[in-house]
Amino acid sequence: VQLVESGGGLVQPGGSLRLSCKASGFTFSSYAMSWYRQAPGKEREYVAGITSTGGSRNYADSAKGRFTISRDNAKNTVYLQMTSLKPEDTAVYYCHALRRSIATTYDYWGQGTQVTVSS
Repeated sequence: VQLVESGGGLVQPGGSLRLSCKASGFTFSSYAMSWYRQAPGKEREYVAGITSTGGSRNYADSAKGRFTISRDNAKNTVYLQMTSLKPEDTAVYYCHALRRSIATTYDYWGQGTQVTVSS
């Protein structure tokens, strides 16, 4: 099982980035996908989530109106389009996959990609 994030980097305030998370080793289309982030000295926090079919999306208040989560099940990839970036968006962004059955919960994490918003 692998989740590989990419697309992070250094961007100026007000700029945009698109993060990608490529999945392999499991049935991607059966999993809800989410993005989390962790800033230095802070707890990991939820950013956005999308259901397995893409039919429903959810955002943290900090992301609403600026970030868009999407997925392409044919490419086993989930995306996070980030616009109007602020210095407080600086963090390592992690991709998360989740599937719950009656007996078991399956979840996987990526290794993270650094996003730095600075002038």
